[in-house]
Amino acid sequence: MERSANPAMPMDRLETLKSILAQNPSDALARYGLAMEYVKTGAYELAVAEFRELTVRKPDHAYACFHAGQTLEKLGRKDEAHAMYAQGIEAAARKGDTHARDELQAALDQLSGST
Repeated sequence: MERSANPAMPMDRLETLKSILAQNPSDALARYGLAMEYVKTGAYELAVAEFRELTVRKPDHAYACFHAGQTLEKLGRKDEAHAMYAQGIEAAARKGDTHARDELQAALDQLSGST
């Protein structure tokens, strides 16, 4: 993963996304972006919190479930990751998004050791 030459850059993105969410807490793109920035900076607990909030506000956001599951795995919280992947599979099925469903199922299978 390539890091920005300017170490302040990630903080600028974080602050910008936080500012957007302060004005519009329902902005799904900003919340997803903030969660992904937290993942990039290693702030996994904060990332999981943002992914969870996004899935509360947008229950059909399958990729938030996918990335939340991956982040929970990094934290060693496999049961929670399993539940998040399962939630994402349901979300993808509701939307008819077979690609997302397949990715989530593959992640769940790998986590379960049945690859």
